[in-house]
Amino acid sequence: MPLTPATPNGRPQGSDGDHDAERRQLVLLTAAAGCVAAAGVAVPLVSSFAPSERARAMGASVEVDISDLQPGGVKTVEWRGKPVWIMRRTLEMLTALPEQDAALADPASRKDQQPEYARNPQRSIRPEVFVTVGICTHLGCSPTAVPAGTANPSVGDQWQGGFFCPCHGSTFDLAGRVFKNKPAPTNLEVPPHRYVSDTRLLIGDDVA
Repeated sequence: MPLTPATPNGRPQGSDGDHDAERRQLVLLTAAAGCVAAAGVAVPLVSSFAPSERARAMGASVEVDISDLQPGGVKTVEWRGKPVWIMRRTLEMLTALPEQDAALADPASRKDQQPEYARNPQRSIRPEVFVTVGICTHLGCSPTAVPAGTANPSVGDQWQGGFFCPCHGSTFDLAGRVFKNKPAPTNLEVPPHRYVSDTRLLIGDDVA
C-alpha cells in the first residue's frame, strides 16, 4: 500500500489536523474581511445618528442681526420650529402701552409667559426692542401685525396697534398682552433671549 507523504509536523498530508489548520485560516480571513466591511459602514452609521441641520435648528439658539431693523419694523426668525417676531418699537408705540392697561387681561404680566427680566410694562430687555413667539396662545394660530389707524373693524376704533389673530379674534397690544374677553387665555410668549452685542440678539439662550 502506498504511503501518504508526511508533513513537517509528522502528520500525514491531508490529515484532519491539516484540515483544521485550513479551517482556522479561513475563519481568520473571514473575520478580517468582516472587520474591514464593518469599518466601511461605521462612518455612515455614526453620521446617521448625528442630528441633521434641521434638527439642530429646531433646538439650537438663533443669533439675529437687528442692525437693519427700522423703527416700527418687524423681523421674523425661526426658533424651535416657531416664528419669533422682533419688533423695534417707536417712542409713540411705547407711549401708547400704558394707555391699554385697563382693557388688558394681564397688563402686569403676572402669568408666567416671559422670563423675569421681561416682566415689565414693555415685556423686554430694551424698551424699544420687543421679542415674542408669534403664535396665539389660544389654539396655536399665527396672528398678524395690525398698525394703529387700520380700517380693520375686528380690532375696534381705539386700536393703538398690535397683533390680531384672524382665526378666533384674539387681539394683543404692542407688548403681546392679550385684551380682555378674548379666546386667548394668556399673553404672547416671550422666549429666553439676550444681547451678544449692541446689534445682535441670541434667541433661545439668556445665560451669558
